Amino acid sequence: MKSDRRPEPGRSVDSTRRGLVAAAGVATVAAGFPAIVRAQPKEINVGVIMPLSGANAQFGINSRNGIELVADEINAAGGIKGLGGAKINLIVADGTSTPTTAANVAQRMISQNQVVAILGAFASSLTIAISEVTERRGIPLLTMSFADQITGRGFKNIFQVVSKASVIGRAQFDDTLAIAKAAGESVSKAAIMYEDTAYGTAQAKGLRAAAGQAGVELVMDDAYPLGITDVTPLITKLRNSGAQMVFPVSYLNDSLLIIRTMRQQQIDIPAIGGAAGYVIPDFVKGLGDFSNDVLSVSPANYDRVPEMTDRFRKRYGYFMVHEALEHAVCLGVLAEAMDIAGSSDPAKVRETLHKERFDKGWSTAMTGAVKFDETGLNTLAKPVMVQWQGGELRTVWPKDLATAPARWKGKPISA
Repeated sequence: MKSDRRPEPGRSVDSTRRGLVAAAGVATVAAGFPAIVRAQPKEINVGVIMPLSGANAQFGINSRNGIELVADEINAAGGIKGLGGAKINLIVADGTSTPTTAANVAQRMISQNQVVAILGAFASSLTIAISEVTERRGIPLLTMSFADQITGRGFKNIFQVVSKASVIGRAQFDDTLAIAKAAGESVSKAAIMYEDTAYGTAQAKGLRAAAGQAGVELVMDDAYPLGITDVTPLITKLRNSGAQMVFPVSYLNDSLLIIRTMRQQQIDIPAIGGAAGYVIPDFVKGLGDFSNDVLSVSPANYDRVPEMTDRFRKRYGYFMVHEALEHAVCLGVLAEAMDIAGSSDPAKVRETLHKERFDKGWSTAMTGAVKFDETGLNTLAKPVMVQWQGGELRTVWPKDLATAPARWKGKPISA
């Protein structure tokens, strides 16, 4: 459906992207603003709010790319069959990297665009802010953000396709201990450093709990402000701590600074990232050889489903990073829910999301299927350990899911 409405002054419309409009406030594309509860609509508006500017812009762009790929594939395959072939019309907006802005964007998007659901917003702090709006308005919000708080408040309209941050943090620690043990090393001392937003603090909580249960002494457990510009005090403390391994939980710029400073100061203990900045192409681009053998936990990895993720690489020129993959799963699940429900009414979609198991198309790309519990958490999510090897991010643990052997202190671990 085409609209003969003209864009408002100051807004730009990119007609080559299905009428997507990206603006710092909200992007508005409409086909005469059709009611989303119409029996067989020709287009279904799906909101996408990402940090397309600010500190987390690259993650937001990656996420948007994954969503656009899936939308285009669904539309090219005939749309949503249960809705008479309705096509997905993405309404993309920049939530910046500020929670208040993200919430305002969500409010205007729901009011102006009649979206059936919203996908976003990578950073947990943004997603939490948006969820306050979507919960009040009864609009499903599907996310790959990690923070425990996202599905820990009793909300009915939030759906988290990945494991919670505390679970990811526990897996980050436990799986690393298992890798070290397989390499013949006994670990008694470890260090944690984490950025102080919802993501970092929640994941550090999981790390802390896992260390306590394993009887490993945390000789360093330090938060730092997001966007830190001088990590020298942290790295000096790490050097003097006696830690046998370090768990930095950080976004991209912080991760580059931490690993570069460690390696320049010849601190060569294993570094195990907390996803985010450690599992995207810019990490290896920014660090070169310093990235070799850096481990990280990740909610998913592209190398486990190359038959799907290679389509992303072909289109965008880089591997399908985890936030792109997981947001692709979000849209795959949403489309499957609308197909099953035979409706784009947000309330019926929400009911279907809570009730059904999703195991078709892109819903399968993480662990084969998605099933939400009563809180909206995906009960089938399972973190994996990945490692930079030869410029690619390889799944190395657990062994039954690995595509390459893990390396510990420069040496491969035999099977």
